[in-house]
Amino acid sequence: MALKRYKPNAAARRKITGPDFKEITKKHPEKNLIGKISCSSGRAHGRISMRRKGGGVKNRYRIIDFKGQKLNIEGRVKSIEYDPNRSARIALVYYIDGSKNYILAPQGLKIDDKVICAEDAPGKTGNRAKLKNISAGSVIHNIEIHPGKGGQIVRAAGNSASLLSKEGKYVTIQLPSKEVRKVLSECYASIGALTFPENSLVKLGKAGRKRWLGMRPKVRGIAMAPNAHPHGGGEGKSSIGMSSPKSPWGKPTLGKKTRKPKPSDKLIIKRRK
Repeated sequence: MALKRYKPNAAARRKITGPDFKEITKKHPEKNLIGKISCSSGRAHGRISMRRKGGGVKNRYRIIDFKGQKLNIEGRVKSIEYDPNRSARIALVYYIDGSKNYILAPQGLKIDDKVICAEDAPGKTGNRAKLKNISAGSVIHNIEIHPGKGGQIVRAAGNSASLLSKEGKYVTIQLPSKEVRKVLSECYASIGALTFPENSLVKLGKAGRKRWLGMRPKVRGIAMAPNAHPHGGGEGKSSIGMSSPKSPWGKPTLGKKTRKPKPSDKLIIKRRK
């Protein structure tokens, strides 16, 4: 898997890069595993409730098995597919009981590989097991925070966490942000690092490609009128003109910490930088 560069036939394509899709083995999604996406474009009752959202190419949602519902049933990887709703690739798995499911595809997973979700599954790429039965030092992804709820963290392209140690009913893991925290050992996690680590190097190259993704233009507050933003107004090119940056609603922003205290804070051993 790699990035490809385009010929500079136009100014917008001069620095544009994108995936080569060589790992994709199937073009169209499985019909039984797709659903609708309700797109609000950041509007509530017709009024903008979240700025800079709108448009975007219409697509269908691929139903991913984050939980590992086929417990103790072996499956075989049928195809590696592109998912427009996430940065990582997905794998279509056929199970021996005749059912099918999509899972997040880890690096190294190939067609016809066998995968299984079990409490004590072998430490093989693509398998899913309880954290207490995964060996220390393993690379994992799609990790549960609450037992039985399904994977909630480490699901983006190229991401992986490290299982550092086990102690009592908790295991210690290091997240991609370098945060070190405890997770209940009864939670499930998948083994391996996720596909397409080059995702962070993709250059969209032009404004139109952002619009395909549903992103509208972003205007600097300093370029607005004083009635539209606290940074607005002034003659010519002026500074913010206040002690700290503000949001359009007058709240501190640009580096201001907004995370509220949570019950799980006591499980964080080392915070991310």
